[in-house]
Amino acid sequence: MRRADYITSAVRERSLCFMLVENNVCSVEWVMASLVSRRLVPLVISAKTDEALYNRLLDTYKPAYIWQGGELIRTNNAITELHPELSHLLPTSGSTGSQKLVRHCYGNIEAAGLNIATFFGLKETDRPLMVLPLYYTMGMSMLFSHLRVGATVLITNLSMTDAAFWKFMKDARATSFTGVPYSFRILSLMRFFRMDLPDLELLTQGGGKMPRELNIKFAEWCRDHNKRWIATYGQSECTARMAYLPPQWAVEKAGSIGIAVPNGELWLIDENGNRITTPHTEGEMCYRGKNVTMGYAACTADLAKGDERNGSIRTGDLAYFDEDGCYYIAGRKGRFLKLFGMRVGLDECEQIIADNCQTDCACVGTDEKMIVYITDAAKTQAVKDTLAEKTHIVATSFEIRVIDAIPKNETGKKLYSKLDKI
Repeated sequence: MRRADYITSAVRERSLCFMLVENNVCSVEWVMASLVSRRLVPLVISAKTDEALYNRLLDTYKPAYIWQGGELIRTNNAITELHPELSHLLPTSGSTGSQKLVRHCYGNIEAAGLNIATFFGLKETDRPLMVLPLYYTMGMSMLFSHLRVGATVLITNLSMTDAAFWKFMKDARATSFTGVPYSFRILSLMRFFRMDLPDLELLTQGGGKMPRELNIKFAEWCRDHNKRWIATYGQSECTARMAYLPPQWAVEKAGSIGIAVPNGELWLIDENGNRITTPHTEGEMCYRGKNVTMGYAACTADLAKGDERNGSIRTGDLAYFDEDGCYYIAGRKGRFLKLFGMRVGLDECEQIIADNCQTDCACVGTDEKMIVYITDAAKTQAVKDTLAEKTHIVATSFEIRVIDAIPKNETGKKLYSKLDKI
């Protein structure tokens, strides 16, 4: 690559570089060239990163270079010691306001590209549409996997609500689309099911649990139109994908994250760390594979650290598996309250509200009371009554607050830390 050669000649020592990217060819070219050259180690962040957060990152990590808009700038900062296998850095998921980063190595990139290309069945003739941000772990893994097989990646910064987006998708003959639950909500509202997209072969979803009704809607449409619907599960800490639901189970097991990706392993442990072998028994989900990242960084010195995970991780997600070995996420460890002595899952309550009251919501609180934020004032009583009915806990345990919108990041994940500031 000419760009990689340029970096190698211009940058004499391995150096930390802040890359402020957008979804365009220039950003993709520089990020990939940095990885190929092994001379620049990029922290990949949005070009629209909040100014206060950006300044905190600058103060914490003191990069030797900053790249934005096609221009590479040498700062006055000294060269930082970097581990020889450190490939790139990404913000932790939902980390607005935090300097905590995930440390990836070159082996993670290779493993993720191979795993994803294998279970998606990617090929050189594919023409995937890149919609997710480049600084988002799923956006980067989509690149790794498709470039590995020599596919043509279609890059756009257009909004899905823009008519030009759909024209581009059709004219460029996109064969696949990767999105998060929020993406598919928009697709559904945009009358996607009436569109004529003859080249589309594959729809893939990750980035959190989809409402069951919406999940089934897309799964059935793909089944009826000879296309594939593949739901996935992952974390930035594991270079995106850790599990996928094979398309033959897309409708039958809607809501399941499926099985481990090729070359990976999933298992559950109980509160004592013992392995769970009985179906439908809840425990913390663990994962092992070469795509597991080296660990976190919270300061400059951490960038010189080696692999702290040794290829395995406790995900922090509570799950169970069925008789076929397919996993289901039950909630997030720590996302629970004890109301009147009863253990109540906050994620489960959000799902109950979404399924029964059709309003956007976010649940937080303490063991004293659950605080439920909703966006539709007319649903206030219905939400309270539904939670009381489904959880069998007295309605006074739930305080309903109405706000204009649930705070979310650019990929649709809820920002719970911002709720108490509204």
